[in-house]
Amino acid sequence: MKVLLLGKGGQVGWELQRALAPLGELVALDFDSTEHHADFSRPQQLADTVAAIRPDVIVNAAAHTAVDKAESESDLARRINAEAPAVLARAAADIGALLVHYSTDYVFDGSGDQPRAEDAATAPLSVYGQTKLEGEQAIQASGARHLIFRTSWVYAARGGNFAKTMLRLGKERDRLTVIDDQTGAPTGAELLADATAHAIRATLADASKAGLYHLVAAGEVSWNGYARFVLDEARRLGVTIKAEAVDPVPTTAFPTPAARPLNSRLDTRKFQAAFGLVLPDWQPGVARMLRETIS
Repeated sequence: MKVLLLGKGGQVGWELQRALAPLGELVALDFDSTEHHADFSRPQQLADTVAAIRPDVIVNAAAHTAVDKAESESDLARRINAEAPAVLARAAADIGALLVHYSTDYVFDGSGDQPRAEDAATAPLSVYGQTKLEGEQAIQASGARHLIFRTSWVYAARGGNFAKTMLRLGKERDRLTVIDDQTGAPTGAELLADATAHAIRATLADASKAGLYHLVAAGEVSWNGYARFVLDEARRLGVTIKAEAVDPVPTTAFPTPAARPLNSRLDTRKFQAAFGLVLPDWQPGVARMLRETIS
């Protein structure tokens, strides 16, 4: 089996290189790859890459994820998040490949306080959320076999993330101020990659498993609670933390160009039932990432 991975340099893409390797021959590309075109800002050329490689599975880990910048560069965000996945989906349909794609809780408006199921009404608040929704819809309309995984609050030991920022600020400042009215589940890139590999194998064996799923770690926390967990875990690991308090504030205290959903809870029962997997609580993954970061 041949697997084409696009966006290999990102947090999820990096972990996917490890998780997908046991499935077969892995061709991993990024936007600056030279042998084959993988620049999502020029989506029409992606079809040539798929036709040349003829993979059995295409995994798209590339996206325009700069949520605030997307508000001022909507054309670029739409090319990367909507037009490029549409091209990939048509190319996948042409050769009978399975397309795996990642989406986001930002397709919802973040109202309420309950986890949303896959069939809940969408209502993006931002350009990022709208273009990711358009990407989902293009894939679903293409006729290609597909797995779309909506996720949220992704982190990894590699690259920057919220936990690392809190760790740095906690060493520098006496008090931190962190938003307390947004709730979700921090989800590790490792978990996403491993769950993806399992789901690919299962879907290739049973085509009825194709479709849209929510894929996040179990449990929930606010950004404020997340920050407090990070600092407490760092102290436990012997790090000197200067910050004595993490003060809660509403989202309105930190205005941003793009609106954020307050409720990022996603219901993962469909994923767990379809693939026979248990999604672990968010805390052990974050603790493990911190151990890797601090050591």
